[in-house]
Amino acid sequence: MKRFRPLTRRGLLIGAGAAATFGAPAFGQGHAMRRIAPNLASDAFTPDVELELICKRDETPILTGKPTRVWRYVGNLIKGPPNALTALPDAYLGPLLRFTKGQKVRIRLRNELPEETITHWHGLHVPMLMDGHPTAAIDPGETYVYEFEIRNRAGMYFYHPHTHEKTATQVYRGLAGAIIVEDAEERALGLPSGEFEIPLVIQDRSFDDDNQLAYGGDMHTSMFGFYGDRVLVNGRSDFTLDVASRAYRLRLLNGSNARIYKLCWDDRTPLTVIGVDGGLLEKAETRPYVMLAPAERLDLIVDFSGRPQGSKLTMLSGEFYGLIPPMAQRMMGSDLAMGEEFPLFTARVTKASNDSWKLPEKLSTIRRFRKDEIANLDDPMPIAITMAHMAMFLNGRPYGHDDIQPRERIPVDTTQLIEIFHEHGGMGGMGMGGMGGMGMGGMQGRGMMGGGMMRGRMGMGGMGRGGMGMGGMGGMGMMSMAHPIHLHGQPFEIIERRFEGDEDAYASVRDGFIDSGLKDTVLVTPGERLRIIKPFGDFKGRFMYHCHNLEHEDAGMMREFSVE
Repeated sequence: MKRFRPLTRRGLLIGAGAAATFGAPAFGQGHAMRRIAPNLASDAFTPDVELELICKRDETPILTGKPTRVWRYVGNLIKGPPNALTALPDAYLGPLLRFTKGQKVRIRLRNELPEETITHWHGLHVPMLMDGHPTAAIDPGETYVYEFEIRNRAGMYFYHPHTHEKTATQVYRGLAGAIIVEDAEERALGLPSGEFEIPLVIQDRSFDDDNQLAYGGDMHTSMFGFYGDRVLVNGRSDFTLDVASRAYRLRLLNGSNARIYKLCWDDRTPLTVIGVDGGLLEKAETRPYVMLAPAERLDLIVDFSGRPQGSKLTMLSGEFYGLIPPMAQRMMGSDLAMGEEFPLFTARVTKASNDSWKLPEKLSTIRRFRKDEIANLDDPMPIAITMAHMAMFLNGRPYGHDDIQPRERIPVDTTQLIEIFHEHGGMGGMGMGGMGGMGMGGMQGRGMMGGGMMRGRMGMGGMGRGGMGMGGMGGMGMMSMAHPIHLHGQPFEIIERRFEGDEDAYASVRDGFIDSGLKDTVLVTPGERLRIIKPFGDFKGRFMYHCHNLEHEDAGMMREFSVE
């Protein structure tokens, strides 16, 4: 088993140094980030909801015995309906925030941590000044005031730090919370609500012998992300959900730093999916399993009707392979190897209910973009993922504020076609000269293997079903792995997902992608090429796009669009 480093300040500095060394981000080369002054409340803004979030150190019981030291968000409701802020019981996670489309919201973020921080409202469509950009980080003792209107359709969103080169460790310590947005369209459906609507945040963590959080903080963590050896749900270990024999709405968020889950029930009851990142689907979809990458959300209807009292249903992360190199599995050595089957939480029927409920055939209307609305239909903008030669780039470059390349400049109020793919063995993409010809040079995926497509369970000893040799799912090179790509701002449509590689490996995950809804984060597996349509409306400014494997983000796999 891997020996994890206790999460001390010295360990954090060592881990940050490894990340900077591996990823070679621009600021690791001596470039200082210009910081903006903390935003203040505006007299011209009249909020419907006003609340305070305090980032502070605390301790909480997670395992039996000594409490665990954490960092957390503590909330106070200043103005607005009582359900706008609800603390989760016995959890280090931040309070559940509940807003309604059209509400004006003011949030006062106060930093009582020993280092700088800033909070990003993941998935919300807000101005740059309110988006939690790294340049807005506040020092200990400072307060940043967010003021924005809720423009999103109903859905589950969340909040977490977006602090430069410190996002992974701050989230890992406990800084995260869920947001639920409601609107009239969703309310008209009569979906399960109140005690029958349950948000579930899934995270993996590791603990030392003193019940304190332990973190990898080494080169392997920087390369592949952090993978803990224990699953927490809503901040609690061995989570059990007591339910009645009726329909429930389970709203799941993958809040892990890097781990990908394959959600399925232990008795293989199909999953009924009604929503994803950007809200409700147009109609429910039934799947045997669903893949859930870091930052992705999933909205399920689970009907326990007909199940006897005392019966149990366990949500698993099922078996899959090909999303992470076998060398990473051996280096990490976690008791929960990614791709092996293990339990996440259990639902236990504790009481009978006569309540009946029928799922509506139509859930919502999603406005789809027409071809004539796309500004670059014949010239898609590339997002090339590079993870090779000790480099962790998007479009051939690490993150660097004020390093905007020509094709990262987007006219405001336009809709763009974007192509996301893996590029191996070279810089390509934007390169040093500004995206030379869409970065098509590295698209064939031969990478370090010298031109041949390595088949799945070959090379380097195989590792059984989990072994993809050195080539990953698509024979794409030694460092090939799946990446959850997140784009700030408005949600996008996935219009095409193409795959070239090991079909046997891809078969273990391909039925778990829900592409029919609106998304803000998408998992790009080795060998895949995706096309998405994304609007850049309303707001000018710098908006990030990055890998939501948080160790990759901190190591430089992040860029930004300048919407002008």
